Amino acid sequence: MDREWGSKPGSGGAASAQNEAIDRRERLRRLALETIDLAKDPYFMRNHLGSYECKLCLTLHNNEGNYLAHTQGKRHQTNLAKRAAREAKDAPAQPQPHKRKVNVRKTVKIGRPGYRVTKQFDPETKQRSLLFQIEYPEIEDLSKPRHRFMSSFEQRVQPFDKRYQYLMFAAEPYEIIAFKVPSTEIDKSTPKFFSHWDPDSKMFTLQLYFKSKPVEGNKPQAAPAANGAVAPPPPPPPQGPPPGVSAGNAPRAPPPPMTGTLPPPPPPMANGPRPMPPGGAPPAPPPPPGGSGTMANFTPGTQVGRPPTMPPPPPQGYGGQQMPIRPPPPPPNMGQ
Repeated sequence: MDREWGSKPGSGGAASAQNEAIDRRERLRRLALETIDLAKDPYFMRNHLGSYECKLCLTLHNNEGNYLAHTQGKRHQTNLAKRAAREAKDAPAQPQPHKRKVNVRKTVKIGRPGYRVTKQFDPETKQRSLLFQIEYPEIEDLSKPRHRFMSSFEQRVQPFDKRYQYLMFAAEPYEIIAFKVPSTEIDKSTPKFFSHWDPDSKMFTLQLYFKSKPVEGNKPQAAPAANGAVAPPPPPPPQGPPPGVSAGNAPRAPPPPMTGTLPPPPPPMANGPRPMPPGGAPPAPPPPPGGSGTMANFTPGTQVGRPPTMPPPPPQGYGGQQMPIRPPPPPPNMGQ
Protein backbone atom coordinates (compact mmCIF):
# COMPACT_ATOMS: atom_id res chain seq x y z
CA MET A 1 0.00 0.00 0.00
CA ASP A 2 1.29 3.42 -0.94
CA ARG A 3 -0.99 5.34 1.44
CA GLU A 4 -1.24 5.61 5.22
CA TRP A 5 -3.72 3.65 7.24
CA GLY A 6 -7.12 5.24 7.79
CA SER A 7 -7.08 7.58 4.79
CA LYS A 8 -9.22 7.43 1.71
CA PRO A 9 -8.01 7.40 -1.91
CA GLY A 10 -7.63 10.94 -3.21
CA SER A 11 -7.34 12.58 0.25
CA GLY A 12 -4.57 13.33 2.68
CA GLY A 13 -3.57 11.18 5.57
CA ALA A 14 -5.28 11.10 8.95
CA ALA A 15 -4.57 14.25 11.00
CA SER A 16 -2.67 13.80 14.20
CA ALA A 17 -3.55 15.40 17.53
CA GLN A 18 -0.92 18.09 16.96
CA ASN A 19 -2.34 19.02 13.57
CA GLU A 20 -5.87 19.19 15.00
CA ALA A 21 -4.68 21.52 17.78
CA ILE A 22 -2.97 23.81 15.27
CA ASP A 23 -6.10 23.95 13.13
CA ARG A 24 -8.28 24.68 16.17
CA ARG A 25 -6.08 27.55 17.35
CA GLU A 26 -6.04 29.07 13.87
CA ARG A 27 -9.79 28.87 13.64
CA LEU A 28 -10.25 30.50 17.05
CA ARG A 29 -7.77 33.23 16.10
CA ARG A 30 -9.75 34.13 12.99
CA LEU A 31 -12.99 34.23 14.98
CA ALA A 32 -11.42 36.44 17.65
CA LEU A 33 -10.02 38.89 15.10
CA GLU A 34 -13.51 39.32 13.63
CA THR A 35 -14.87 40.56 16.97
CA ILE A 36 -11.83 42.14 18.69
CA ASP A 37 -9.73 44.94 17.25
CA LEU A 38 -6.16 44.56 18.53
CA ALA A 39 -5.28 48.05 17.32
CA LYS A 40 -7.40 49.49 20.15
CA ASP A 41 -5.91 47.26 22.85
CA PRO A 42 -3.55 49.43 24.98
CA TYR A 43 -1.63 46.39 26.28
CA PHE A 44 -0.93 44.72 22.93
CA MET A 45 2.60 45.26 21.56
CA ARG A 46 4.66 43.65 18.79
CA ASN A 47 8.43 43.52 19.42
CA HIS A 48 11.34 43.49 16.97
CA LEU A 49 11.50 39.70 16.99
CA GLY A 50 8.05 39.31 15.43
CA SER A 51 6.38 38.02 18.58
CA TYR A 52 3.72 39.73 20.68
CA GLU A 53 3.92 41.01 24.26
CA CYS A 54 1.37 41.94 26.91
CA LYS A 55 2.52 45.17 28.57
CA LEU A 56 0.23 44.59 31.54
CA CYS A 57 1.34 41.07 32.41
CA LEU A 58 4.80 41.22 30.74
CA THR A 59 4.21 37.96 28.89
CA LEU A 60 5.50 36.87 25.45
CA HIS A 61 3.23 35.28 22.80
CA ASN A 62 4.11 33.73 19.47
CA ASN A 63 0.97 34.75 17.56
CA GLU A 64 -2.16 36.83 17.87
CA GLY A 65 -4.33 33.87 18.78
CA ASN A 66 -2.16 33.06 21.76
CA TYR A 67 -2.37 36.66 22.96
CA LEU A 68 -6.18 36.68 22.62
CA ALA A 69 -6.36 33.48 24.65
CA HIS A 70 -4.19 35.14 27.29
CA THR A 71 -6.52 38.15 27.58
CA GLN A 72 -9.36 35.82 28.57
CA GLY A 73 -7.28 34.03 31.19
CA LYS A 74 -7.28 34.49 34.96
CA ARG A 75 -3.87 36.23 35.17
CA HIS A 76 -4.76 39.00 32.73
CA GLN A 77 -8.20 39.57 34.29
CA THR A 78 -6.72 39.80 37.80
CA ASN A 79 -4.15 42.38 36.71
CA LEU A 80 -6.91 44.43 35.06
CA ALA A 81 -8.90 44.49 38.32
CA LYS A 82 -5.85 45.52 40.38
CA ARG A 83 -4.98 48.34 38.01
CA ALA A 84 -8.57 49.65 37.96
CA ALA A 85 -8.66 49.68 41.78
CA ARG A 86 -5.33 51.52 41.99
CA GLU A 87 -6.43 54.17 39.48
CA ALA A 88 -9.70 54.70 41.32
CA LYS A 89 -7.81 55.18 44.59
CA ASP A 90 -5.28 57.63 43.18
CA ALA A 91 -7.80 59.66 41.18
CA PRO A 92 -8.95 62.90 42.88
CA ALA A 93 -12.48 62.96 44.20
CA GLN A 94 -14.85 64.69 41.75
CA PRO A 95 -18.10 66.29 42.79
CA GLN A 96 -21.08 64.16 41.93
CA PRO A 97 -23.93 65.77 39.99
CA HIS A 98 -26.80 66.84 42.17
CA LYS A 99 -29.71 64.43 41.93
CA ARG A 100 -33.10 65.52 43.07
CA LYS A 101 -34.57 63.07 45.49
CA VAL A 102 -38.30 63.09 46.06
CA ASN A 103 -39.56 61.57 49.26
CA VAL A 104 -42.95 59.94 49.13
CA ARG A 105 -45.29 61.48 51.66
CA LYS A 106 -47.02 59.07 53.96
CA THR A 107 -50.27 60.58 55.15
CA VAL A 108 -53.37 59.01 56.62
CA LYS A 109 -56.29 59.18 54.20
CA ILE A 110 -59.60 60.39 55.63
CA GLY A 111 -61.89 59.13 52.85
CA ARG A 112 -63.33 60.28 49.57
CA PRO A 113 -64.57 63.83 48.99
CA GLY A 114 -68.12 64.73 48.00
CA TYR A 115 -68.76 65.54 44.37
CA ARG A 116 -71.45 66.64 41.94
CA VAL A 117 -71.40 66.02 38.16
CA THR A 118 -73.67 67.99 35.81
CA LYS A 119 -74.27 67.11 32.15
CA GLN A 120 -74.64 70.09 29.83
CA PHE A 121 -75.46 70.65 26.14
CA ASP A 122 -74.77 73.75 24.03
CA PRO A 123 -77.51 74.11 21.37
CA GLU A 124 -75.47 76.60 19.35
CA THR A 125 -72.30 74.53 18.89
CA LYS A 126 -74.00 71.12 19.40
CA GLN A 127 -71.35 70.22 21.99
CA ARG A 128 -71.77 68.20 25.15
CA SER A 129 -69.96 69.15 28.33
CA LEU A 130 -69.47 68.01 31.92
CA LEU A 131 -69.24 70.18 35.04
CA PHE A 132 -67.43 68.65 38.05
CA GLN A 133 -67.78 70.15 41.54
CA ILE A 134 -65.59 68.50 44.21
CA GLU A 135 -65.82 69.49 47.88
CA TYR A 136 -62.69 69.36 50.08
CA PRO A 137 -63.69 70.79 53.48
CA GLU A 138 -60.72 69.21 55.33
CA ILE A 139 -58.02 69.99 52.77
CA GLU A 140 -54.57 70.92 54.06
CA ASP A 141 -53.71 74.58 54.43
CA LEU A 142 -52.09 76.37 51.48
CA SER A 143 -52.75 73.45 49.14
CA LYS A 144 -54.91 73.17 46.03
CA PRO A 145 -56.53 70.16 44.40
CA ARG A 146 -55.02 68.82 41.20
CA HIS A 147 -56.53 67.00 38.23
CA ARG A 148 -55.13 64.77 35.49
CA PHE A 149 -56.38 62.84 32.45
CA MET A 150 -55.33 59.20 32.35
CA SER A 151 -55.64 56.71 29.50
CA SER A 152 -57.46 53.43 29.96
CA PHE A 153 -54.18 51.58 29.37
CA GLU A 154 -52.42 53.30 32.31
CA GLN A 155 -54.73 52.05 35.04
CA ARG A 156 -54.85 48.53 36.47
CA VAL A 157 -58.24 48.59 38.20
CA GLN A 158 -60.61 47.94 35.29
CA PRO A 159 -60.16 46.13 31.95
CA PHE A 160 -58.70 48.12 29.08
CA ASP A 161 -61.24 49.92 26.88
CA LYS A 162 -60.03 52.44 24.31
CA ARG A 163 -63.48 54.06 24.17
CA TYR A 164 -63.04 55.63 27.62
CA GLN A 165 -60.51 57.65 29.60
CA TYR A 166 -60.29 58.72 33.24
CA LEU A 167 -60.30 62.16 34.88
CA MET A 168 -58.62 62.06 38.30
CA PHE A 169 -58.79 64.54 41.19
CA ALA A 170 -56.33 64.51 44.11
CA ALA A 171 -55.94 66.56 47.28
CA GLU A 172 -54.36 65.74 50.64
CA PRO A 173 -55.50 64.11 52.89
CA TYR A 174 -58.36 62.77 50.74
CA GLU A 175 -58.21 59.71 48.53
CA ILE A 176 -57.79 60.07 44.78
CA ILE A 177 -61.07 59.82 42.87
CA ALA A 178 -61.48 59.22 39.13
CA PHE A 179 -64.38 59.61 36.69
CA LYS A 180 -64.80 57.46 33.58
CA VAL A 181 -65.55 59.71 30.59
CA PRO A 182 -65.61 59.07 26.82
CA SER A 183 -62.27 59.22 25.04
CA THR A 184 -63.58 61.86 22.61
CA GLU A 185 -61.17 64.73 21.96
CA ILE A 186 -61.61 67.56 24.47
CA ASP A 187 -61.99 71.18 23.41
CA LYS A 188 -59.39 72.99 25.55
CA SER A 189 -60.15 76.52 24.43
CA THR A 190 -60.11 79.15 27.17
CA PRO A 191 -63.81 80.00 27.54
CA LYS A 192 -64.93 76.37 27.53
CA PHE A 193 -62.27 74.47 29.49
CA PHE A 194 -61.53 75.98 32.90
CA SER A 195 -60.85 75.01 36.52
CA HIS A 196 -61.37 77.09 39.68
CA TRP A 197 -60.58 76.59 43.35
CA ASP A 198 -62.63 78.51 45.90
CA PRO A 199 -60.70 78.61 49.20
CA ASP A 200 -63.70 79.97 51.10
CA SER A 201 -66.24 77.30 50.20
CA LYS A 202 -63.52 74.63 49.75
CA MET A 203 -64.92 73.62 46.36
CA PHE A 204 -62.97 72.76 43.23
CA THR A 205 -64.80 73.28 39.91
CA LEU A 206 -63.78 71.96 36.49
CA GLN A 207 -65.66 72.19 33.20
CA LEU A 208 -64.77 70.46 29.94
CA TYR A 209 -66.34 70.35 26.46
CA PHE A 210 -66.14 67.46 24.02
CA LYS A 211 -65.51 68.30 20.38
CA SER A 212 -68.53 67.63 18.20
CA LYS A 213 -68.26 65.03 15.46
CA PRO A 214 -68.44 66.25 11.83
CA VAL A 215 -71.93 66.09 10.34
CA GLU A 216 -72.29 63.67 7.45
CA GLY A 217 -73.31 65.11 4.09
CA ASN A 218 -76.98 64.99 3.11
CA LYS A 219 -77.98 62.23 0.75
CA PRO A 220 -79.12 63.35 -2.75
CA GLN A 221 -82.90 63.42 -3.15
CA ALA A 222 -84.84 62.09 -6.12
CA ALA A 223 -85.45 64.57 -8.95
CA PRO A 224 -89.07 65.89 -9.08
CA ALA A 225 -91.30 64.95 -11.99
CA ALA A 226 -92.51 67.35 -14.70
CA ASN A 227 -95.72 68.30 -12.84
CA GLY A 228 -93.90 68.91 -9.58
CA ALA A 229 -94.72 65.58 -7.92
CA VAL A 230 -91.95 63.35 -6.67
CA ALA A 231 -91.34 60.42 -8.97
CA PRO A 232 -92.24 57.04 -7.43
CA PRO A 233 -89.40 54.72 -6.53
CA PRO A 234 -88.41 52.11 -9.11
CA PRO A 235 -90.18 48.75 -8.82
CA PRO A 236 -88.31 45.97 -7.08
CA PRO A 237 -86.54 43.44 -9.29
CA PRO A 238 -88.49 40.26 -10.11
CA GLN A 239 -87.89 37.41 -7.75
CA GLY A 240 -87.48 33.82 -8.80
CA PRO A 241 -89.84 31.00 -7.77
CA PRO A 242 -89.49 29.61 -4.27
CA PRO A 243 -87.22 26.62 -3.83
CA GLY A 244 -88.84 23.30 -4.63
CA VAL A 245 -91.24 24.67 -7.29
CA SER A 246 -90.45 24.19 -10.99
CA ALA A 247 -90.76 26.97 -13.55
CA GLY A 248 -93.87 25.39 -15.15
CA ASN A 249 -95.75 25.16 -11.85
CA ALA A 250 -94.67 28.50 -10.43
CA PRO A 251 -97.51 30.46 -8.74
CA ARG A 252 -98.95 33.37 -10.62
CA ALA A 253 -98.06 36.91 -9.69
CA PRO A 254 -100.78 38.89 -7.82
CA PRO A 255 -102.98 41.09 -10.02
CA PRO A 256 -102.21 44.80 -10.21
CA PRO A 257 -104.01 46.97 -7.65
CA MET A 258 -107.35 48.48 -8.66
CA THR A 259 -107.36 52.19 -9.37
CA GLY A 260 -110.04 54.67 -8.31
CA THR A 261 -112.06 54.56 -11.60
CA LEU A 262 -113.43 51.46 -13.35
CA PRO A 263 -112.64 50.84 -17.04
CA PRO A 264 -115.49 51.48 -19.54
CA PRO A 265 -117.59 48.48 -20.70
CA PRO A 266 -116.73 46.90 -24.06
CA PRO A 267 -118.84 47.90 -27.11
CA PRO A 268 -121.74 45.56 -28.12
CA MET A 269 -120.93 42.97 -30.74
CA ALA A 270 -122.91 42.62 -33.99
CA ASN A 271 -123.74 38.92 -33.67
CA GLY A 272 -122.81 38.47 -30.08
CA PRO A 273 -124.92 37.11 -27.26
CA ARG A 274 -127.94 39.05 -26.10
CA PRO A 275 -127.63 41.16 -23.00
CA MET A 276 -128.85 39.72 -19.73
CA PRO A 277 -132.16 41.07 -18.37
CA PRO A 278 -132.19 42.88 -15.06
CA GLY A 279 -133.69 39.83 -13.31
CA GLY A 280 -130.67 37.73 -14.02
CA ALA A 281 -132.51 34.68 -15.59
CA PRO A 282 -131.74 33.79 -19.22
CA PRO A 283 -134.61 34.22 -21.76
CA ALA A 284 -136.63 31.16 -22.85
CA PRO A 285 -135.65 29.57 -26.17
CA PRO A 286 -137.97 30.42 -29.11
CA PRO A 287 -140.59 27.79 -30.24
CA PRO A 288 -139.76 25.58 -33.21
CA PRO A 289 -140.88 27.06 -36.50
CA GLY A 290 -144.06 25.58 -38.08
CA GLY A 291 -144.39 24.26 -41.63
CA SER A 292 -144.09 21.12 -43.62
CA GLY A 293 -141.53 18.59 -42.92
CA THR A 294 -140.87 15.86 -40.54
CA MET A 295 -141.79 17.93 -37.49
CA ALA A 296 -145.00 19.39 -39.04
CA ASN A 297 -147.35 16.64 -37.75
CA PHE A 298 -145.67 16.43 -34.35
CA THR A 299 -148.14 16.36 -31.49
CA PRO A 300 -146.71 17.19 -28.14
CA GLY A 301 -147.16 14.34 -25.75
CA THR A 302 -145.47 13.10 -22.70
CA GLN A 303 -142.08 14.75 -22.37
CA VAL A 304 -139.22 12.48 -21.57
CA GLY A 305 -137.29 13.99 -18.75
CA ARG A 306 -133.70 14.90 -19.31
CA PRO A 307 -131.14 13.19 -17.21
CA PRO A 308 -130.06 15.28 -14.27
CA THR A 309 -127.05 17.41 -14.86
CA MET A 310 -124.04 16.03 -13.02
CA PRO A 311 -121.69 18.43 -11.34
CA PRO A 312 -118.39 18.86 -13.12
CA PRO A 313 -115.57 16.66 -11.90
CA PRO A 314 -113.10 18.26 -9.55
CA PRO A 315 -110.15 19.92 -11.24
CA GLN A 316 -107.01 17.87 -11.46
CA GLY A 317 -103.42 18.93 -11.40
CA TYR A 318 -101.88 21.90 -9.62
CA GLY A 319 -103.64 25.04 -8.57
CA GLY A 320 -101.99 27.06 -11.33
CA GLN A 321 -103.42 24.84 -14.15
CA GLN A 322 -107.01 25.10 -15.46
CA MET A 323 -108.73 21.97 -16.78
CA PRO A 324 -111.22 22.37 -19.69
CA ILE A 325 -114.87 21.93 -18.65
CA ARG A 326 -116.83 19.50 -20.83
CA PRO A 327 -120.33 20.62 -21.99
CA PRO A 328 -123.36 18.56 -20.86
CA PRO A 329 -124.44 15.71 -23.22
CA PRO A 330 -127.13 16.60 -25.81
CA PRO A 331 -130.74 15.45 -25.23
CA PRO A 332 -131.78 12.10 -26.73
CA ASN A 333 -133.38 12.10 -30.17
CA MET A 334 -137.15 12.37 -30.04
CA GLY A 335 -139.33 9.87 -31.95
CA GLN A 336 -140.36 10.93 -35.38
